[in-house]
Amino acid sequence: MRCMAVELKMAKSLRSKWKRKMRAVKRERYGQKELARLKNILGINDGSSDANMENISDIVTVADPKSLQAEHPSTSTYSKPPEEEMDHDKKRVYNKKTLRDQYGNYPVWMSSRKIKAIASKNKITKKQKKKAAKKRKKTN
Repeated sequence: MRCMAVELKMAKSLRSKWKRKMRAVKRERYGQKELARLKNILGINDGSSDANMENISDIVTVADPKSLQAEHPSTSTYSKPPEEEMDHDKKRVYNKKTLRDQYGNYPVWMSSRKIKAIASKNKITKKQKKKAAKKRKKTN
């Protein structure tokens, strides 16, 4: 006997149809409320459905980008002042023994368990170095 592949489709329940319908109603209602609120903010409450844009110069100042650049030629909208720019030229230099960089931080890719293991190992070696230094002082 051969197995026939049957394509199964998800059933559309009454509940999902109802919810979809109600979301559409909400979208329409909230859209009207949002439009009314925007008109109120802009001061265009003349009661008509279409906004009258004759007095737009009273509300908004329209500026041409070329005229703005002519007024301030040295500053560009895309360049930051030098004090705000970060230095990306500095490369992080990692110590091979401790695996830390010059700022004392571990690499980003290293897991917290690995950092903890290395830190405990470094702590042990530090104690051993202190003991060896004390012995050398006593013998000298």
